Amino acid sequence: MNASDLMTIREMCDAFDVTPRTLRFYEAKELIRPERQGSRRLYSRRDRARLKLILRGKRFGFSLEDIRQMLNLYAREGSNLAQMQSTYDLARERLRLMEDQRDELEIAIAELKAELDAGAMMIAAARAAD
Repeated sequence: MNASDLMTIREMCDAFDVTPRTLRFYEAKELIRPERQGSRRLYSRRDRARLKLILRGKRFGFSLEDIRQMLNLYAREGSNLAQMQSTYDLARERLRLMEDQRDELEIAIAELKAELDAGAMMIAAARAAD
C-alpha cells in the first residue's frame, strides 16, 4: 500500500469531522481496521470508505448492527446482489419508519401550534380585562 493512501487519526478526524474517540469506538466494534505502526493508527482508502458508509448509516438512523451487516456484505467476494438487496430492504424499512416519525411530528406540531394560539388568545383576553 502506498504511504500517500494512508491517513493518520488526526487527518481522519479532520476529514470526517469526528473525534478520535469515535474512530477508536468504530475500531473496537471492528467496523474499521486501521493499520498499526507501533502506537500509530493509519487508515487506508478502504477504512475511509467504510467510515463514510458508517456515518451515512448513522445519519439515516441505522443501528450499528445493521451497518455491520451491510459492511460485511460489501466485503464478500463475487456477486453483490445479496448486499444490494439487503441494503435496499433495510433502507426501505428505515425510510418507512422515518416517514411515520415525520407524520407523527407534523401532527404534534399542528396540535402544539393550536394550543399556543389558544394560549395567546387567553393571555390577550386576560390583559384586555385588566
